[in-house]
Amino acid sequence: MCGIAGILSSPSLPRIDSRALQRMAAAIVHRGPDADGIWTGEGIALAHRRLSIIDLEGGDQPIGNEDGSIQVVFNGEIYNYRELIADLEAKGHRFRTRSDTEVLVHLYEELGDNLVDRLRGMFAFAIWDGRRRRLLLARDRVGLKPLYYYRDHDKFLFASEIKPLLAWPGIERSVDVEALEDYLAFGAVPGERSIFRGIRKLMPGHVLSVAQDRLVGEPRRYWQLRFEPDESLSVGEWVDAIREKFRETVAAHQIADVPVGAFLSGGLDSSAVAAAAAESTGQLQTFSIGFADERFSELPFARQVARQFGTRHVEEIVTPQAAESLEDLVTYYDEPFADPSALPTMSVAKLARQHVKVVLTGDGGDEAFGGYSRYAHDLKEAGLRRLLPRAVRRTLLGSMARAWPQAEWLPRGLRLKTALTNLSLDDSSAYANTITMCRSPLRRSLLHPDVRSHLNGNYPSQRISAAFASGGGDPLAGMIAADVSLLLPDDFLTKVDRATMAVGLEARPPLVDHELLELSARIPSRLKVRGGETKWIFKQLCDGWLPNEVVHRRKQGFDIPVDDWLRGPLRNSFEANVLAPSAKAGELIDQAAAAKLYRKHLSGRSRSGNILWSLMVLGAWADRYLRPVPAAQCKLVEVS
Repeated sequence: MCGIAGILSSPSLPRIDSRALQRMAAAIVHRGPDADGIWTGEGIALAHRRLSIIDLEGGDQPIGNEDGSIQVVFNGEIYNYRELIADLEAKGHRFRTRSDTEVLVHLYEELGDNLVDRLRGMFAFAIWDGRRRRLLLARDRVGLKPLYYYRDHDKFLFASEIKPLLAWPGIERSVDVEALEDYLAFGAVPGERSIFRGIRKLMPGHVLSVAQDRLVGEPRRYWQLRFEPDESLSVGEWVDAIREKFRETVAAHQIADVPVGAFLSGGLDSSAVAAAAAESTGQLQTFSIGFADERFSELPFARQVARQFGTRHVEEIVTPQAAESLEDLVTYYDEPFADPSALPTMSVAKLARQHVKVVLTGDGGDEAFGGYSRYAHDLKEAGLRRLLPRAVRRTLLGSMARAWPQAEWLPRGLRLKTALTNLSLDDSSAYANTITMCRSPLRRSLLHPDVRSHLNGNYPSQRISAAFASGGGDPLAGMIAADVSLLLPDDFLTKVDRATMAVGLEARPPLVDHELLELSARIPSRLKVRGGETKWIFKQLCDGWLPNEVVHRRKQGFDIPVDDWLRGPLRNSFEANVLAPSAKAGELIDQAAAAKLYRKHLSGRSRSGNILWSLMVLGAWADRYLRPVPAAQCKLVEVS
């Protein structure tokens, strides 16, 4: 696990600024505190920061081939590297190290850009081919490891995070207004955009080849999860197949030359991963975060799993004072990132890093096996949708949805606006509506008028609908496809990557291993959500193995009490970051509309905690990245 950066320049750029390259590397020292390395050639420079996990003595980067014509910088882990080394040595390749990084060099010599097809792991890497004068970037299939890039007429920059790109002189920090609206819609910036107009992400499952003479090249997809249900297996046969692959995957993710621990939330997925890891090693250290408010704390369940499987368990309570790390959040995440669970994730990462350098996590189990409660809810709506004529849904229900008040103070059974809206739409548009955090027209009203005027025809929901289509007409497969394409890489995996790498900790999620995901995509949807019960087939595997309370209790999530905290300990922070006339947020949002929404939240007439949290994070981000105004000049907008 590491951080990478580099520059490829055209002949028009006189020379590469070595000091600027050093600043790029310094901006990601947290990702690799153990070692650093720089390699330079004619118009090319690669930088690396290393967190030593495999081949502690010999794995420093950049690493090249025998004559130095090929060089690589790499962030991640290749879990099948030992098998690949054996195959390559049989073909005559000679290795100077026993690291997984050197595999990339020799595999590229054999397969060129198609080397990615042989890799099992999480990765983002850059390979310089000196003979062909081209740079190859690649990102793993699911998007566990990040990779950003910027290019203009005379240079192409890349890095693991945005900070190194901004460290290069002259990189403009103008905001991409469509990415800003997407952020308010989903709480993160999805897809290939970043919050900065000139900076892009390499999408998961893509490679990008850039020729030095023209600095051109477009990303090419090399992998997409395909949903092809296999109806030939019985329930018992599916359980056996999942069990075998799950245990093999967890074991593969424990390969390291340093101790490996595990996050243990007390939920089903992290409990299963921790249990399998403890059984395969005989001893495991686990780490949990909880809250004083028992509605949000899963610590009792985590302790139960730790006791049953004999792990050395460490835990900590998160208090509202954790929100003081909001500055750390915007610093390490680079873009506004509104998932409130980022704070406890940062806390558990700091806790774990005091003991280990690698942790297993339970991320991805809901996408693999159909675990979100919204899946069951939206499947019921899809069933109702099939019973109603399209004309009735679009006219009658659509009209009712528009007229129905957005009144969260009503009893739950009378909050029908979302349900009526979803029933009036097709399956993909309905799911996009379900997972949109801040919907229009509220979303547009919260944006500054100047921002709104430049949005043109941006529709954030179209991203979800496009990804949904790869589900092949199966509503549950469509939901999972949308989540795997967008929410998983841009929210959940981003959250864990930045939180752990901020403290030099490597996180490995076995449940998003691409081989396990490909197996899960063959499981019929009726075995994932059955009779309204989510993750049904995975629970069959866990019954009798994990505590019954863990397997069958309601999914809780890893959230902070954001509604209550915004009415109390976070009030000053919200007002300072969002409502101060001199706050940079005022250039992006309509502060009067934000103040109105906040007043309703304070009075209890609405529960808008997640939307308000997104505005607070945006304000803190803008003050950090868009040349903040001194706090002493701030005067607050009245909200009481």
